Amino acid sequence: MAAQLLLLVPALGSFLFTFGTVVELIRFASLRAVLPGGARPEAAPSPEWGAALRDPRVLWPLAVDLGLVTLFVLQHSLMATALAKRWTAACFGVLQRSFYVFCSSLALQLLMRYWQPVRDGPLLWNACTEPWDTWVSLACFILHFIAWMVIFSVILIFDYAELMGVKQVYYHCLGMGDPLALKSVRAVRLYSHLRHPVYLEFLLVLWVVPCLSLDRLLLASLFTAYLSCGHALDQQDYLYLRAQLEKKFLVFSREEAAYGDLLARNGPTQGKQS
Repeated sequence: MAAQLLLLVPALGSFLFTFGTVVELIRFASLRAVLPGGARPEAAPSPEWGAALRDPRVLWPLAVDLGLVTLFVLQHSLMATALAKRWTAACFGVLQRSFYVFCSSLALQLLMRYWQPVRDGPLLWNACTEPWDTWVSLACFILHFIAWMVIFSVILIFDYAELMGVKQVYYHCLGMGDPLALKSVRAVRLYSHLRHPVYLEFLLVLWVVPCLSLDRLLLASLFTAYLSCGHALDQQDYLYLRAQLEKKFLVFSREEAAYGDLLARNGPTQGKQS
């Protein structure tokens, strides 16, 4: 049993590394592009498209960025194939999901760390000038904030512990097997149709920016195409998602009502102690 509990150490380590990666992703995808003083393009005259696409100062960063996105897409896709899953399961056992999440986070860290902004290229649109600078940036910030709140809410619905690989190790320690084997047929069907549970929200984060530079266009276009390839939800999937969301709200409302009844009977001090 003690040896099995040790498996929680790498699983929790992968979880913490992924959490830090998500925090860095918020800074990379939203804060740098929306807030003044970040890495968003300066309000300068844009060069001509013909000259810009022949300029090595434009082509080289785009080539590096293309390679980084390609590396992430290949890792995220190839390691999700049945053959790769069998190999990683044979090597890492119950830590297979944690290893996949760790590799995905590492590839994403490399993308964010070595991303090359195109500072000498044209802008597809630019709202970083007066009188639009303040209001457009504020509107984009609000939309990004709402999108990230929805993303975190959906992840809670989809059982983040299982997505991160921690639940698999926990179930293994208790001798309960694979948690996916306990899922309903409708849940397994949904997972097979959905590459990522927060498709539309990520698209909003990628595209809704005050200034759209060439490197941001490359990032948004490639990830839009990648996410669209595996997004094939139908009416049954949407009905299942709606039912799960209503179930979560029902659980939360019951817990809040029970806590309110406890406070009414015993007072706030005893309610907190309980």
